[in-house]
Amino acid sequence: MHGYRDWLKIRNLGLSEATHGAYDAWVTRANDLGGSTGRHYHNYDFQIMYVTRGWVKMYYEGEGEFVLKAGDFVYHPPRHVHDFMEYSDDIEIFELAAPADHSAIDV
Repeated sequence: MHGYRDWLKIRNLGLSEATHGAYDAWVTRANDLGGSTGRHYHNYDFQIMYVTRGWVKMYYEGEGEFVLKAGDFVYHPPRHVHDFMEYSDDIEIFELAAPADHSAIDV
């Protein structure tokens, strides 16, 4: 199990503290190019991603690879395997999850 990746910059929006861990929200940006999360899932009951800037190539179990661009929205079902594979240098993603927990389980 691991938490944040050092090639990503995470800005905590304070929702976890405001909701006593019921929900969490953050903005993800790239620190460096070339990183990949590898295939993993989270123990969230609910997770969404909304791409606000740039693009990201994602893998979703049972669905394949997709390029998400600014304005695209994704719902991650609980324990759904995915991989943040490639991305633009200006990538910015808003993420919301419940409950608050930034851990990932590698597969």
